[in-house]
Amino acid sequence: MHIERQTDLSTYTALTDMGFARRLTSLAVFLMGALALVVDSGYSIGPALLLLASVSLLWRRPALNLQAEDKWVLAALAGYSLLFIIQLFLERADSSAFERPSRFMFAVPVLLFVLAYPPKLSWLWSGLIIGSFFTGCWAIWQKLVLGVERATGYTYVIQFGNISMLFGLFCLAGLGWAVMQPNAKRWVLLLLLGAVFGALGSLLSGSRGGWIGLPFVFLVLYRAYGNLLSAKLRLGIIAGLLALVALVYFVPQTGVQARVQHAFNDIELYVSGENKATSLGARFEMWQGALILIAEKPFTGWGWNGYRQGMQELVDNGKVIPFVVNNHAHNEYLDNFARRGILGLLSLLALYLVPLRLFARHLTEPNLELRALATAGAILPVAFMDFGLSQVFFGHNSGVMVYAFWLVVLWSTLRAYEQRLPTLAQP
Repeated sequence: MHIERQTDLSTYTALTDMGFARRLTSLAVFLMGALALVVDSGYSIGPALLLLASVSLLWRRPALNLQAEDKWVLAALAGYSLLFIIQLFLERADSSAFERPSRFMFAVPVLLFVLAYPPKLSWLWSGLIIGSFFTGCWAIWQKLVLGVERATGYTYVIQFGNISMLFGLFCLAGLGWAVMQPNAKRWVLLLLLGAVFGALGSLLSGSRGGWIGLPFVFLVLYRAYGNLLSAKLRLGIIAGLLALVALVYFVPQTGVQARVQHAFNDIELYVSGENKATSLGARFEMWQGALILIAEKPFTGWGWNGYRQGMQELVDNGKVIPFVVNNHAHNEYLDNFARRGILGLLSLLALYLVPLRLFARHLTEPNLELRALATAGAILPVAFMDFGLSQVFFGHNSGVMVYAFWLVVLWSTLRAYEQRLPTLAQP
């Protein structure tokens, strides 16, 4: 009898601890969506809570049941981080250079913690709805009331616009989860509202780079949910999207038409040689300089400090404009390749393609709650591959934190619910 009471007490304690840990995870994941762009460094608050909580794994020792897929995600994160750190160490870079690559490694224990104690899905999607809504509202206020040229927040304008769009796209991914809920209509409406305001935040920021990859994101959404829609409804959605694009373009207050016209003007000025220092012209120069440096050192790269020295030599020889010296390449792929060589580029591609491949396997999950997580997870690398075409997103804290920690949260939540759906779905 005494042994049975001890066993019952141990079981009760374990369940209580798990309940507290899951509430903590739910809160942290909620904050990752809700505060990311509307509070200074808000994108770090939720991940910081999860990282601190993951220390408890040293004594909790939950059964993680890691599978091969989990190890591939861990390897992609750790490989990118370790290779970057080793290269920085060998070239004796300043300590500040280690900050961003190390955060990918910090995401590893968070993956393990969330796998053991996944969040409530309603908290995850609610955070994204609230974050998208308030980000869009803030952008509207800045653009239409304060009269700023491009809406921004506490981070760089390109980061603000693209992350806002990303969260809006996450809201679209969550529709599969929403239709499975008892109050499905309310959740569907809220997620659609989040999607609209997330897109508005991007449009009013004038960040053009995030728009280019939308067709590929819509392919992910179609792959996940297309078979659930009738042909008539699919045509209606396409027509609605085209009408929305036209409306956004022709309404002057959005600034979209002006940004598109500026892009064509920049290209014309660059090709004619009249002005190479425009927004797009400077990017072309940075890309050209990076390509020249890559051709000279394709295997080892120029290093963190050597990149600037190499660009200075190109300026001195009149091959690129002086503006490029104190800037990154404004292209994630070229910047990694030029600084870190072929291994750096391959580690970056693995960071994108490994998670994309693994999430894509789950896009046809019979359970729509799991499919929604997989869809958001697949959208994440697709969107960042697009963002990286015109910006070094991992050169900013916001880009690193959003990608690394949303990757591990979405993956580990998907895997945890896949293994223990009946238990975790209980209120």
